[in-house]
Amino acid sequence: MITFLSDYGHRDDFVGVCHGVIASICPDARVIDITHGLPRHDVLAGAIVLRNALPYMPAGVHLAVIDPDVGAERRAVALRLAGGNVLVGPDNGLLSLAAHGGEVIVEAADIGRSRFRLAPISATFHGRDIFSPVAAQIAAGASFADAGAPLDPAALVVLAPPHPRRESGALVAHALYVDHFGNVQLDVRHEDLAGSGLRLGHRVALLSGSGSAVAQFARTFADVRPGELLVYEDAYRTLAVAVSSGDAAASLGLAPGDELRIRPA
Repeated sequence: MITFLSDYGHRDDFVGVCHGVIASICPDARVIDITHGLPRHDVLAGAIVLRNALPYMPAGVHLAVIDPDVGAERRAVALRLAGGNVLVGPDNGLLSLAAHGGEVIVEAADIGRSRFRLAPISATFHGRDIFSPVAAQIAAGASFADAGAPLDPAALVVLAPPHPRRESGALVAHALYVDHFGNVQLDVRHEDLAGSGLRLGHRVALLSGSGSAVAQFARTFADVRPGELLVYEDAYRTLAVAVSSGDAAASLGLAPGDELRIRPA
């Protein structure tokens, strides 16, 4: 079992070529494409999606490639987790949220010079020449120890996403990710709501750099009329903002990294 996540899109041949490399090495592998539509070069977005998706994936090898520094000094790595999963990708923080999401990293390897890599290696397509063949070889039964040189897990790059804070009676959240529908995922998890005064079924005031608005704290989109703004807990129990049958990011002028102040209305 191999899962595959990237910012490659589907316009070019990148995803198909990586599939071809995997199939050539491990023809019995089943590949699940988590997504290839992530914003290009957005490592944090990829890390969030990988962290959210991994608990719903079968145990196996998880290939993730968002690699704006391909060909530079960043490492290529494979990580073996205590639960049996193996993560393969660039050491730029992309794997870090999933790797630290509850499972211990048992061992790590620097695969930049792996015996499994293809030759000659392109300076700009490590997804094809390093990450895909290493992922396929491990899925085919190769020993993790043969994938590359041992690496201290403490040396890995770890992302530090923002955290919500309380300020002047408001919960100050940060936009982390905007999905295809324009829904804005915030950095507020279920446990962060305690003591905030935000209550299901009640109205909340939203204040961003682009202005202010009032939303309904609702369970789902159908709880408000089309075109109305709502705050809700998404499928990962993370607070999000949406417009029923609309685009909240466009309506509120929100982009990843922006602050959003939330308080009872």
